[in-house]
Amino acid sequence: MEPTGTKSGEPGRFLRFLVSGAFNTGVTYALYLVALRYWQPATAYTIVYALGICLAYALNRAFVFRGHAGWRSVAATPLIYLVQYLFSLAVIQVWIIAGLPASLAPLPAIALSIPLTYVLTRLSFMRS
Repeated sequence: MEPTGTKSGEPGRFLRFLVSGAFNTGVTYALYLVALRYWQPATAYTIVYALGICLAYALNRAFVFRGHAGWRSVAATPLIYLVQYLFSLAVIQVWIIAGLPASLAPLPAIALSIPLTYVLTRLSFMRS
């Protein structure tokens, strides 16, 4: 286990963050497809998005940062994903206003939100 707060473990943490994010996305998408059998799309998405936030917390605690900063980590996780959502929405709007194809808009939103989400998550999970 790498020491908390050292810079030497940062590339490994970021790689684990990417892997856990890809895993979380796959799991939540699969759950969404199942949930669509029982609920309307908006309801299914909302339920699965909330489950995805819980899964993100568990993965960040056990796999990415291998620890947490108590209640700060628990309380910050949903807020971080709210910030990520709003930031991504803004990127998508700017992309579309610039006249670029709406079908590609999520790609820069994802690419730009990953570092932001990582930094915010790291701040909430790492002890000072």
